Amino acid sequence: MYGTVLPVGEGAGQEQDPTAKAPAAGAPTDGAIADGQWQLWEVFTQETQGAPHEHAGSVRATDAGHALQNARDVYGRRGKVISMWVVPTGAIAASSPSDAGPFFDPMNERPYVHPHFYKAPRGVRGV
Repeated sequence: MYGTVLPVGEGAGQEQDPTAKAPAAGAPTDGAIADGQWQLWEVFTQETQGAPHEHAGSVRATDAGHALQNARDVYGRRGKVISMWVVPTGAIAASSPSDAGPFFDPMNERPYVHPHFYKAPRGVRGV
């Protein structure tokens, strides 16, 4: 098996039940959805130490370990990736484009938060 599924966030650091059984062959798994396709996972990759993880794309998989393997095969094959995250698409909270105005422009009612609100005194450089 490739990759290690590292728990992040809620439940991180808790040990998993070693007696848990894998689902029987042909049985639906947690990753399967109603239309018969596997669960969709978003993939984030990091190319250098300290760099932010960036969205690389999506893969379908039955669980986190399977998603890491598929993501490695698709997005990590060029050898530049040093770290990879996979997140169930349903776990991502996102704003919609129709909310762009009120969601991203709340600062219009407070002009003092914009840098052009303040005037630099004469003779001061680098402000």
